[in-house]
Amino acid sequence: EVQLVESGGGLVQAGGSLRLSCAAAGFTFDDYAIGWFRQGPGEEREGVSCIGRSDGSTFYADSVMGRCTISTDNAKNTVYLQMNSLKPEDTAVYYCAAEKGPILPPPLWEEGERYDYWGQGTQVTVSS
Repeated sequence: EVQLVESGGGLVQAGGSLRLSCAAAGFTFDDYAIGWFRQGPGEEREGVSCIGRSDGSTFYADSVMGRCTISTDNAKNTVYLQMNSLKPEDTAVYYCAAEKGPILPPPLWEEGERYDYWGQGTQVTVSS
């Protein structure tokens, strides 16, 4: 059974940090690019970051550039999203997703419909 399970969300004050985790199971992790997306209240889903499994290439949305770092732990089949200097506008449900194949360049990696598997999401709330 394919599973992507996010964790690490929570309530944090503006300026704080969180590290989100995405644990993958049930598919060949190395064959997929992993993306992080978010959807705030009343907003459309947007891509946050993506990492290619074959070469470790990464992309970030302009809104999080310099504040977020995506990384992987191959031994644990887990992708992390370290988020620093959080802002109230970062409040959203964060999802990880897996797309078979190499990482695609912007803006393609941001197109959620390209992804094959999705997690259930983890809530991030940033208070001002």
